[in-house]
Amino acid sequence: MKRAVFACLALLTGTASAQPLFENRSESLPEHIYNGGWEHFVGGGLAVFDCDGDELPDIFAAGGANPAQLMRNKGDFVFERADIGEIKGVTGAYPIDLDGDGWLDLFVLVAGQNRILKGAPNCAFMDATDAFSLPASNAWSTAFTAWWEGDGARPTLAIGNYVDRADPEGPFEACDTNEILRPSEKGYVSEVLEPGFCPLSMLAAKDSRGRDTLRISNDRHYYVNDGREQMWDIKERRFLDEADGWKRVALWGMGIASRDLNGDGLDEVMLTSMGDQLLQFANPEGGYIAAPYSIGTYAHRPHVGDEGRPSTGWHAEFGDINNDARADLFIAKGNVDQMPSMAMRDPNTLLQQQADGTFIEISQDVGVATFDRSRGAAFADFDLDGRLDLVVSNRRAPLELYRNVTPDAGNWIAISLEQEGGNRNAIGSVIEVSTQGATQSVQHVIGGGHAGGQLLPRHFGLGSATHAQVTVTWPDGSRSQTELAVGARHLVAKP
Repeated sequence: MKRAVFACLALLTGTASAQPLFENRSESLPEHIYNGGWEHFVGGGLAVFDCDGDELPDIFAAGGANPAQLMRNKGDFVFERADIGEIKGVTGAYPIDLDGDGWLDLFVLVAGQNRILKGAPNCAFMDATDAFSLPASNAWSTAFTAWWEGDGARPTLAIGNYVDRADPEGPFEACDTNEILRPSEKGYVSEVLEPGFCPLSMLAAKDSRGRDTLRISNDRHYYVNDGREQMWDIKERRFLDEADGWKRVALWGMGIASRDLNGDGLDEVMLTSMGDQLLQFANPEGGYIAAPYSIGTYAHRPHVGDEGRPSTGWHAEFGDINNDARADLFIAKGNVDQMPSMAMRDPNTLLQQQADGTFIEISQDVGVATFDRSRGAAFADFDLDGRLDLVVSNRRAPLELYRNVTPDAGNWIAISLEQEGGNRNAIGSVIEVSTQGATQSVQHVIGGGHAGGQLLPRHFGLGSATHAQVTVTWPDGSRSQTELAVGARHLVAKP
């Protein structure tokens, strides 16, 4: 089965690839550093979204002990600091339209009381934590995801909490419990989700069974014994086990990335870790299969210099950087702080997918292999030229911004979704783009990454294709199909 799943990758496309190239534009960003003590060794996420309706992606950056910052994109890689007040203790944030008013809000993760910033025109944000009746908490929150159940007006939220700082026996074997926040007439009601094994990423998405599942990636550094990666069935409200095809996996889980890599309509999953970065293929018969080592994604050692100690992976994200219709993979890397067993000079990884489905390391060649302690990251088309740019957050070092200047990149298309009701952005949909006999699919979800994510048009590289057929499976299971022009951003509304 493993060989069969892997072999399918080579059938997707024979499109020639342009050589990717990035230009360092870090000076375009306002000065900002994610910093702090033990509670900010992890975190450092980025939320990337359009907060003013001009289609240009803006950036919200966690600051840890420093204030978080909102950076407005004014075009042509000019970014300006926006006033959001002083918000400290932030580990990460995710954009989400919590009330369906058409303006993206921010769910802000904090080592302390989490916060909701309500969006408004012109990137004006108001603290709406009390207005949404977010339950009081002093937990150390490090993971987030969300989904809508039925035609509910507001989403269900999942919060991952790291080490229980109040446990006198901690920090080892002192992981806090997680929580599900369910909408009610009076706001949100907290439901304990346990056991907790110190999560650093969560993702609500369809699993290999095609069912809505909450995936939780946990840091074994603190759960130490009897912990594991977790899968929780959203409908049945129970954890899956080996009887469900969910094999026990234990790793130093940091981040989650999800993308269908072989065209079978099921997402593969990348789990970052201290040591191997684990890519799992969805098994159509149930569960997941570890990718063979030969695929080139394990990225277990620094690829520059003579450092022999293992790498530490954080945010992971798939994106087609040269628009050849094959998803590539970025992994932010960096030592937690001064862990002697792990690499200290640990450059970020950019893996380019080849026609046979294997991946090769190109970060040094294209100019993004830096040595700071990276944490969060995001692919986004900051200049709207159809090529995915890259922003990276570092611990104790400034943000990095790279403009994608790949010559002769392929064609592309970007898709936004809209429907009536509370779930205005149609979170939970699946977007399929078919060209020249091949189909790519992306789940339109909120969560994953490491302490941050994007809510932007979903980008697809198309190679030499000149037309694209777009099929959307909406959250209610209905489907719509349309043929759209390439080289453009499209809003697809539910019929």
